[in-house]
Amino acid sequence: MEPPAKIAVRTFLQRLTPRRSVLKRAIALSTLAGCLSITALGLTSGLQPAPLQASDHDDGDIDVRSRALSLTDLYVFREIDQNSAARAGDLILVLNTNPRSLARQQYYFSSNAQYDIKIARVANVNNAPMPQPDLTLRFTFSPPNKGNRQVVTLTTIDGNRQSSTNTTTSGGRIFTTAITDAAPRLNTVRVRGANLTLFAGLREDPFFFDVEAYFRVRAAVAGFGPAAGFRSPDTAIDFAKGYNVNTIVVRVPQQVLAGGSNVNTFDLWGTINIRDPRTGQFTQVEQIARPGINELLTTSSQSIYETYNRTQPARFNSSDSTVIRDNITAVLKLVGNNDTRANALVRALLPDVMRIDTTVPSGYGNKFNALGSPAAGRRLLDDVVDASLNIVTNGAITTDNVSYNGTPGNPAQGHQPLATAFPYLAPPN
Repeated sequence: MEPPAKIAVRTFLQRLTPRRSVLKRAIALSTLAGCLSITALGLTSGLQPAPLQASDHDDGDIDVRSRALSLTDLYVFREIDQNSAARAGDLILVLNTNPRSLARQQYYFSSNAQYDIKIARVANVNNAPMPQPDLTLRFTFSPPNKGNRQVVTLTTIDGNRQSSTNTTTSGGRIFTTAITDAAPRLNTVRVRGANLTLFAGLREDPFFFDVEAYFRVRAAVAGFGPAAGFRSPDTAIDFAKGYNVNTIVVRVPQQVLAGGSNVNTFDLWGTINIRDPRTGQFTQVEQIARPGINELLTTSSQSIYETYNRTQPARFNSSDSTVIRDNITAVLKLVGNNDTRANALVRALLPDVMRIDTTVPSGYGNKFNALGSPAAGRRLLDDVVDASLNIVTNGAITTDNVSYNGTPGNPAQGHQPLATAFPYLAPPN
């Protein structure tokens, strides 16, 4: 039986535009490989090879931003959809950073940054995003101590800028988990009359994607080498296999996000802010919500990446964001979408937020709202690469033949099994 997520994607494609001919699909595929500048695929705007990049793992790194200041992925899901024994009404929020962290190496969160998860309440799942947060969960970190642990400060900020800060739990200070710790440190933090559970530390990167295959297809189309296609499942390579990320995982009762309202749909996004040495003010330098929007749909220009990261989604109506919209529209047309469909996709995907309707099972592609936006969050095993490429190319590309669990007999694929309990991500390599 076809998986529900693929049925949802197929329905979405059919609703946006009639199915194209086989010839147009082939043209779109060639154009995608040769013209679309996709950091998620490791492609650049030129025709020369570039470093392998994927998801939001490398979205235009700049000299003043270290890997600790680079976000990779955001996940938001109902806990009962990950663990049937979990308490109903709890959501799991995951914000990953520090891409390509090597096995058995200790990495840290920056002690000079603010890691934010922003939440906006949505009255109706079909409403356009209102990208101003009603609640912000802000995480800051001390320098590491001799035990390789950092003290965590959690600050909750209301939309009207009222805030409260938590630095301790019932057991003492809030600490990260060091890679040498035998078990994850789970911090229980009292916030707004409810208990939150917080984990921060290294875990295995759950993202999966065959980047090199896209490199070879791009090179073939550009005339750099022999004909190439996507590898079969038994030979496809997952570039994220064996790497870790620093992650913040929070279990949050839905009532905390709702703030006393009866809202059951939320928009979420993650940001990183660093202090501007000229003004002393914190400035947004990194943003993430839906997977691959920045890298998959914008040309590989340093200025475009920087503009996207500092403007999305809160400054969606600014002149800078107009540049982003125009750039994404042009890229969508390059890959074979007509004006009507390109404009519909832009309306569906911008401003860039992760919407979750908590009345339905979580899963990227499990539900789309009237605008065509994914509206059921994202779970750890969701194949967001397949879903996103399916949507963007109108079915011209359906899969990279990589999965989280991998293909039996293929050593280049496969992650460790997810943990059966919070924080759910697999232990670090």
